[in-house]
Amino acid sequence: MIGQHPEMYGFPELNLFVADSVEEMLLYYLRQGRPQGLHGLLRTLAQLHDGVQTETSIFKVRAWLQERMDWSTKKMFDYILERISPRIGVDKSPVTVMKPEFIERAYAMFPKANFLHLTRHPISAAKSIREYLKQMSEVRENLFKPMLKTSGTPKPLIKNALKETTFDPARLWLYTHSSIINFTSTLPVGQSMRLKGEDLLSEPDLYLPQIADWLGLRVDQDAIEAMKHPENSSYACRGPLGARGGNDLKFLDSPRLRSGKISELSLKSKTELDWALNRQSSQKIIHLAKQMGYQ
Repeated sequence: MIGQHPEMYGFPELNLFVADSVEEMLLYYLRQGRPQGLHGLLRTLAQLHDGVQTETSIFKVRAWLQERMDWSTKKMFDYILERISPRIGVDKSPVTVMKPEFIERAYAMFPKANFLHLTRHPISAAKSIREYLKQMSEVRENLFKPMLKTSGTPKPLIKNALKETTFDPARLWLYTHSSIINFTSTLPVGQSMRLKGEDLLSEPDLYLPQIADWLGLRVDQDAIEAMKHPENSSYACRGPLGARGGNDLKFLDSPRLRSGKISELSLKSKTELDWALNRQSSQKIIHLAKQMGYQ
């Protein structure tokens, strides 16, 4: 939505801040068995180079990247920003907050960037993370299982990639939001903004102008209306073969803004809390959720 403002350019998930160099970034996703972590970058470069995202343009971009393995990820991001200038780039890559070193790398590369902290209720977030893990498990199976039957394929690497990711979604919520708050608390006043995602989606006409004003952008009716149409983005759909992802799959399949109030579960809902939250950390989660405005 923010990237659809006429003065902005919304990227898919570029995931560049996980490493200092392009080579290290590629190895990071290879070791994790998550080639889809590169899909956003591939789609962006294909769109900027050829104006289209096709199987052919993705193939060309992969070759282009191979020739620039020695580039720093900062140089890669600067290159992309130059291609969209004078518009301002908007990067939403959830992996950036998975480790403190990732978000610190982002800040070191772009110390004047604005940081928008969008929150989500811990229970609905936990449900969403479980759905995402199920999706990724299916993606891995579809991608790697056929390779097990192929001679010459490194079997240990594939079997490692097929392993289930096991972690507690509620603890992930606590860890990432705590990390974001710890980081943004060190920034100068005005460089960061925190906003409940439920409020933004429930009342976009109220909150989108506030975000645009904070960023020093136009707040006229045409600009705000454009922000309410994320489906108009070149990246608001499944990509071609070789780069199908690049964003949340549910969004890619249904990118339109749905009007209406987003309901929030009560933090007192014991049944939901017991199901969704790790009991050892539930009090910390509830405390942080209340700090962020959830009841």
